[in-house]
Amino acid sequence: MTSRNFIKFWQDTATDDFKTAEELFSLKRYHHALFFCHLSIEKYLKGLIYSKTGHHALPIHDLKKLAKQAGIDVSEDKEKQLEEITTWNIRARYDDYKRKFYKKATPDFTLKWLKRVKVIILWLKNQY
Repeated sequence: MTSRNFIKFWQDTATDDFKTAEELFSLKRYHHALFFCHLSIEKYLKGLIYSKTGHHALPIHDLKKLAKQAGIDVSEDKEKQLEEITTWNIRARYDDYKRKFYKKATPDFTLKWLKRVKVIILWLKNQY
């Protein structure tokens, strides 16, 4: 796979994951929608890392650390958003966290974050 194809793969799968998040929201599967929001941003960041460095991203899910590895300037506000979104990766997977996460993932909370994630995605796309 060429570098260009590899980067396109990350971008295409990230786009697909965000579409899945939106579909899950419409199905009222809010905690799953948030998980796919995380997955989408993670993939955009991993593609960006490869685009900027020619090296694969660290095998981690921490969005703040991935943004740092990409060498992009992250505002304090975006940093806090990335920290929040990173928690959805863990909370959506493990039963002890899931119960708390289900309560947190209300329709209003999820819709608010879907809008924020769209803004983050646009910001990341502009970093390529």
